[in-house]
Amino acid sequence: MNKLTDFPYSHVLVLGLAKSGTAAAKLLLDSHIHVRVNDVKVSADEKLVKELTQVGAEVVTGSHPLSVLEGIEIIVKNPGIPYDNPIVQEAQNRRIPVITEIELAGKMVEGSIIGITGSNGKTTTTMLTAQMLAASKQAVQLAGNIGTVATDVARTLKAEEKMVLELSSFQLMGIQTFKPKIAVLLNIFEAHLDYHGTFENYKEAKCNIFKNQSSDDYLVYNAEHEIVAEAVRDAKSTKVPFSVKRKLENGAWADTSCIYFKNEKIIDKREITLVGEHNLENILAAVSAAKLSGATNDGIREVLTTFSSVKHRLQYVDTINKRVFYNDSKATNILATQKALLSFNKPTILLAGGLDRGNGFHDLLPYLINVKTMVLFGQTKEKLKNLADEAGIHSILVKDVTEAVQRAYEVSNTDDVILLSPACASWDQYRTFEERGDMFVQAVHTLM
Repeated sequence: MNKLTDFPYSHVLVLGLAKSGTAAAKLLLDSHIHVRVNDVKVSADEKLVKELTQVGAEVVTGSHPLSVLEGIEIIVKNPGIPYDNPIVQEAQNRRIPVITEIELAGKMVEGSIIGITGSNGKTTTTMLTAQMLAASKQAVQLAGNIGTVATDVARTLKAEEKMVLELSSFQLMGIQTFKPKIAVLLNIFEAHLDYHGTFENYKEAKCNIFKNQSSDDYLVYNAEHEIVAEAVRDAKSTKVPFSVKRKLENGAWADTSCIYFKNEKIIDKREITLVGEHNLENILAAVSAAKLSGATNDGIREVLTTFSSVKHRLQYVDTINKRVFYNDSKATNILATQKALLSFNKPTILLAGGLDRGNGFHDLLPYLINVKTMVLFGQTKEKLKNLADEAGIHSILVKDVTEAVQRAYEVSNTDDVILLSPACASWDQYRTFEERGDMFVQAVHTLM
């Protein structure tokens, strides 16, 4: 297994366990580095704590005492822990660096990483890129925010393998020297301000994906997204733009009928199975990253003619009595729901609602043209009802996603689209958007 060989710290605090913290702690211990672990949520008698203690870790549970910083040279922080955590703040006061486990992964597999980030579309783009490489007979592994811890994959990555890494702003905020060989920046929209504080902080975190790159590395970016195009202007990387609007001599682009990479036709658009105009940008980004990594046109076409969706992202679920059900539970913000609504031109019943973050929903109004009914749940259902009233759309208030499916089906007609696209995070009623989406899928199957 791969180990850390170029890590200049000998005493590390791993703050927060979960999957990434546990993986980081085990890697550090196997690399003969002294590890102290601090986690509030686990108890001292849990199996994991005992396992880490037995292999040499010092584990402090139940609280965040400042004493855990004594003798510590660097912190590896779980990405979900905010920077206003008292340990993190005190570490910053003491000039102790705070990183995430992505930094550790980068030190083990430098040169073989394709890193992908953006406010929307990064999971689809990550999946597309990995599958294009695999279909081109290249060895590839997925990791990162997509669900597999990067350090776990890095430890077993072979020299000939590539890692396709989905990266969140939370992960990217905590890097020092990490750089992917190919960085992909899809878009930057206002998001996660409760974590980052300001949009500028959020944008800076996203742009960390290319900050350490050189001219030997590639930066794939959305040439039509004004914030992105401005952000990458002074990047040292070799820039590879993509555009849905114009021809590009040095990147990926599309016209009304085909997709191209530079001057080479890749595929007719009518052959592509992935629905949604917004997914065209994801496809162009994936084609760019895959081509730069040596993917074949045959491999790319094989994926684009069979790939339909990522789970919880405009995922086709079923057709029941000519009603078509789509699960877009990953739509945790207004922009994602806007894009979902643009994907359909049939009468639509929209299932929406969730965590109230204090924002309004007026920006959805122009996108409701095909929506005939809104079935609303969660903390924001009254706000969304006001939007429905403003648009002259019938609305139904329910307690949760399961009831929403039943009521939507009851008021639906032949050829209607029944779309879960909440425009909100799930945490008021569900632990994750995946859990919310799974409940939707289960409720649809129950209808049968």
